[in-house]
Parts: sequence; structure tokens; C-alpha cells
Amino acid sequence: MRMTAAEKMEIIKMVEQSPIGVKATLEQIGIHRSTFYAWYDRYVKFGETGLEITTSKQHCVWNKIPYEIESQIIDFALENPELSARELAIRYAESSEYFVSESTVYRLLKKRGLLTAPNYVVLSAADEFKDKTLRVNEMWQTDFTYFKIKGWGWYYLSTILDDYSRYIVHWELCSTMKAEDAVRTVDQALQKARIKVNARPRLLSDNGSCYLSGELKSYLSKRGVEHTRGKPMHPQTQGKIERYHRTMKNRILLEHYYSPEELERALDEFIDFYNNNRLHESLDNLAPADVYFNRGAKILKQREEIKQKTILQRRINHLLQIQNQSLSFV
Repeated sequence: MRMTAAEKMEIIKMVEQSPIGVKATLEQIGIHRSTFYAWYDRYVKFGETGLEITTSKQHCVWNKIPYEIESQIIDFALENPELSARELAIRYAESSEYFVSESTVYRLLKKRGLLTAPNYVVLSAADEFKDKTLRVNEMWQTDFTYFKIKGWGWYYLSTILDDYSRYIVHWELCSTMKAEDAVRTVDQALQKARIKVNARPRLLSDNGSCYLSGELKSYLSKRGVEHTRGKPMHPQTQGKIERYHRTMKNRILLEHYYSPEELERALDEFIDFYNNNRLHESLDNLAPADVYFNRGAKILKQREEIKQKTILQRRINHLLQIQNQSLSFV
């Protein structure tokens, strides 16, 4: 319960005149010493008028986000329900040139009941591929996954994913899952990437029959591509493409598809989003295309500039607020 200026003045006089000392007096009347000394400090500086100040310290925190910014963040979250708190913080900062932290966005979303269940998996260090790549096109992961199309049967998605950037270099929807499908997918990826012969990526796959075939082995040998196969019964070796498949299916399988063309359109739309807009925490919150096409350093520099500019503006606003409060009591 807040006290009036008159009530605070009475307590100050009572403490000043008390024969048992400040600490004992305050304990008897149930007032914390820090509260009393905050009142007394304002009383000494501004007189009894100073006791009318009701703004608490938390309202003068230098980096507090203005209410209008909080409202904009909530509106932005409602317009982009598919984004996590981490992605919302980054995308909002990029679009408005005003930095907000992930924790701030999370707090605002939680306060308004807008948080969704987390969609992540925990991987232990031992489950990661031990020889991590250091550059784009050093190693590609490839795999098939399947979809059932009503009236058409099973179709198989063949994908080439760059291990370093997680960028989808090429994908094809196939009616079979044979060696010729794997060969065609790799060949199209090499043509798209335009990689020199002496810098061809290593290919990582599982031990499916199409990847063990002599046809694929002969093709890769002619193209100068080294082939590495994962440990049997250990899908974590191809963990990045396995994780991509799960993320993709969580979105794609929300709908039913009645023709291969309809499924291809949905895949094309998702993969464009995944490559160019989906931010990966493991990539410093960059999209795969940002890393693959070497745009990451520029983007991270722009984000840091926005952050420093926002912090400076918050400090200036805080100092102006304190100055205005001081002037109002002169």
C-alpha cells in the first residue's frame, strides 16, 4: 500500500524524535530501512514536496523498453505466428532498426499468453558429427524421405544439403528411390553450385541400396567426388539432413496433396523459406543462404550497429528522464 506524503512525513518525524534509534523504531513500525532512507534522501533534497514522488526505481531503469515499442513487438508477433521468440527479436530489430533481446520478447509473449511449445531436440555432444566442416561446399549430406499422395502412391524426396551452411543446394521429387535418382540429384547440385573439379565436396549418405550401388560409385569417381557413408544404425551422422526432414515434414504434412505437382509447389515454397528466411541458432541466427553466399558477416555487422545505436538512444532517454524529474522539483 502506497503512503501519502503526509504519512511519510509523520514517520520521518517519529524516527527523528525516537529515543530507541532508527533501526529499532523502523522495525517496530514495519518499515524497511532502505525505504525510509530513500524517503529521507528526497526529503533532504526537495523538502516535503519530494515525498510526493511515487515513481519507483523500476520505472527509471535506463534500458526499459517504451510501451509503444512493446505494443509494436506484440503486433509483430501476431503478424508472424510461425516465428519463435529468438527469431522475432532478430526480425523485429532488422525491420524497425530497434534492438530488443530474445529474453525481452519471450517475457512479453509469456505475459500475453502467446508462447507456443518449443520445437527443438536436445543432442548430446557425442551425437554430433565429430569432424565438423569449416567452409561452404566442403561436404554435402544427402538422403531420401517419402510422402504418400492420395491416388498416386508413394513419392520420394531426394535432397542435397550443404553441411556447413545447411543450405539446400538441390532437391527433386522422384517416383522411385533408385541409384539413377541419387545420381541425377548429385549431378544437378554440382551444376548449380559450379564447383571446380579440384574443390568438389565430399558426399555423406546413409547405407541405403541406392547409395551402395555401383552406378553411383562410378559417377562419383568420374566427377572427383569422395563418398562417405554413415555408421550403420546411427542416423546422428546425417543429423543435419535428418533434422531438416523433420522440420520440413512438420510443415508440409499439415496438408493433404492430391497430385505430385501440388506437393512440389508446397515443397518449393517451404524450401525457399528454409533457405532464405529461417534463422538457425547454430549459424549465429543467420539463414542458410546468408552463410552459403557469404553474406553473414555483413548482416551480423548491421545487427550489431542497430544494437549499439538502440542502447545509446535508451541511455540518452534515461538521462533526459532523470533531468526532467530533477527540474520538476526545483
